[in-house]
Parts: sequence; C-alpha cells; structure tokens
Amino acid sequence: MWFRRDLRVDDHPALAEACAVGEVLPLFVVDPAFASAGQPRRALLHDCLAALRDATGGALVLRHGDPVDIITGVAEEVGATTVYVSKDAGPYGRARDAAVADALRAGGRRLRGVGSPYAVEPGTVRKDDGGAYAVFTPFSKRWRATGWADPIDAPADPGWIEAPSDPLPERPEIELEVPDPAAAGARWQEFRAAGLDGYADRRDLPAVDGTSRLSPLLKYGVLHPRRLLVESDPSIDGHRVFQSELAWRDFYADVLLRRPDTAWENLDRRFDRIDLDTGAAARTKFERWCEGRTGFPIVDAGMRQLATTGWMHNRVRMIVASFLVKDLHLPWQWGARWFMQHLLDGDLASNNHGWQWAAGTGTDASPYFRVFNPTAQQERWDPTGEYVRRWIPELDSSDYPAPMVDHAAERREALARYQAVKAAAR
Repeated sequence: MWFRRDLRVDDHPALAEACAVGEVLPLFVVDPAFASAGQPRRALLHDCLAALRDATGGALVLRHGDPVDIITGVAEEVGATTVYVSKDAGPYGRARDAAVADALRAGGRRLRGVGSPYAVEPGTVRKDDGGAYAVFTPFSKRWRATGWADPIDAPADPGWIEAPSDPLPERPEIELEVPDPAAAGARWQEFRAAGLDGYADRRDLPAVDGTSRLSPLLKYGVLHPRRLLVESDPSIDGHRVFQSELAWRDFYADVLLRRPDTAWENLDRRFDRIDLDTGAAARTKFERWCEGRTGFPIVDAGMRQLATTGWMHNRVRMIVASFLVKDLHLPWQWGARWFMQHLLDGDLASNNHGWQWAAGTGTDASPYFRVFNPTAQQERWDPTGEYVRRWIPELDSSDYPAPMVDHAAERREALARYQAVKAAAR
C-alpha cells in the first residue's frame, strides 16, 4: 500500500482492498519533489506521517528517493505483485503514477488505483452528454445526485509486512502551531456539535471561530471528506452550506484533471493579453502585500494571520487576492505561489483556481469588473474591528502606514485594463 494524500488507516478503500487480498506492506515515499513545498506543509506532513506510523503499530515503511525507483525496488524486495494507491488527479501525480505503472508493468506487476482524496472521484461528475461541467452550480447538483459511499472501518487485522525503513523526513523548525493529526476526528466532532448548525451565519466573520479548520487535515487525507458529508445533514442550512464548500473542493479538482495547464495558466486564455505590472516597482508593491503593510487593515490582517498561523480565513483570502490582482495589477500566480509556500492547507487545485476566481480568469470567475473594496469589506465582515486589531496592534499609531494606493483610482484602472481585453477579443 503506497500512501500519498491518504494518511490514515480507517475509511480507506485502497487499503481495505489490499488487506482483503493478503499481507500488506505500508509504504510512504519521501519524494524529492516535496522540497518545493512550503515549510508549514512539510511540518504538517512530518506530523501526519508520525501519526500514521503510530496507527500502523510502527509498521509504516518510509523510503527516500524517486518514486519510480523506490516503488519498483520495494515491490521486488518483498515479492509484491500489486501496488495499491488512492488515485491522484493532479498534474504531477498523474505523470508520476503513469511512470510508476510503466515500470511495474515491465516487471510483471501492476499499480492498482482505488478511491481518491475526494468525496466524488474527479472525472466522475458529468453532464448527460458526457461532457464536463464548467460552472459550479450545475456541477454541485449532479455531484449531490452522484453521491458517495459510506465510510468503512479500518482493517481489523492488516497483517503488515515488515521491511527496513528510512527515518521520517526532517521537520522544518517553524514557530506556528500545526494541527494534531491524531486529534482530527475529535476536531470534526467538536465542530459538528458546536459549530456546524451556525456555519452559514458565522463562516464569513473572520473574528470568530466559525469554520471547521479541517482543511489542512483534508489536504493530507487524515480525514476523508465523505465522513464529513455522511455525518452532516443537508436539510439544515449550515450543514448544506458546509457540504457545498466540500463540493467546491471536488469541483476544482475536476477542473484541474481536465485542464492540467490551468494549474499556473489562465483557464480563460483571453486574459493572457491583459496588461499586468511585473517590473521593479511591481515587486516592491508585492513585498508590501506579503508583509501586510499595504495600509488597508483587512488586507494586512489577513497577510499577518497567514504568516503567523499558516492559515487565513476564507473571506479574507478573497479580499487579499482581489487587492493583489485588481488594486495592485499583479499576476495572480505571484499570490498563488506565496500562498502555497505559507499555507498549511496549500492544495494546488483549490488554491490556484480560487486565485483564478478572484482574478476573473477561471471557471465561475468573479467578473473582472467586480473589484472588492477592502474598506467596505472590512466594515461588512469585521464591523467592530476585532479581527484587524488582533493582527495589527499598531493600527492606531503612527507606525501603521497610510494606504499604498487610492482604491477608487485603481478600480478605474482595473476596469480599463479589462475593457482592453474585451476589445482585443472582439
């Protein structure tokens, strides 16, 4: 069993099928490609692997190296005929798995994909004519109609195969708090009991603890989303809205499966022509955005929350993204990369397509002419200023900078650049 973004033993279809066949070697490959991930995600991965090692009674085998070499070598080492995995819908994962499958096949072995990290496997939700959905709402309706299996128990007696193991990957020394993978189930039950009913009303208020904060643990598959779906009730407003957020996660994974180029390129290629700022002055503006010193409190509070905790409230993610692309006129890819380096829950499909939504370049995109006013957004979602004061203690002092741009003027500039794109596309 080759674990990837499914670091658990319960409710694990691939593991269950492997255990039903015979004895199983639990394996995780520490891929050199992981080095490009931000320190928060690498720290969380370390902790998830430690928890999985405990959950397997210490049987988890780790090997450091190229997955093609490691997987084929370990399979030969223990005489395995089949390597079980949860399917990967990402561009890198699909290419990696194809290479591993080819190498295994050459040795008379096979790679067997069962299940995925999503409630509904990417590529499954289709229109009546077999086409893919490009808009979320009809996707979500068919997604609900497709449904998901009930969670399954962990194998009672896995019969683990033992093999030598390399050490856990080195854990980066970071100051931020990393969620405890072993407490994932408890966190879900706590939120389910105390927060889920009011989710629809509280989820957009960054000053309150109104969201599940489970996204980092979903990222590495410590919990599977179908458990959250099965244990919530769509007849209750808060539950239904929460389920819809899980549908967005599946939708973006589906889009990335169909269009792997959109990981870093505009889905709407018309926007390849838009005038963006990329010179030295743009880099200076970007640095102020990263540091949380734009002079717009709701933007700066979000960026400081990200730097301090490895997480940012979702409403604020939309605000800071809109500010970067429409007030500063910078490429959305700059912001997406910064987020991926600093987020504990950095997920390529959700992160980058969320950025494309803000930039007006993706599916279900916020229209380019919709420009979030950061001051109005703060007044609406943080009316008492509790959130911004939590993260900007110098807010009322001379140490806090004046707004770095005139929002009204930059909104007009953004609209002018959008109109130029429209004109060029005629």
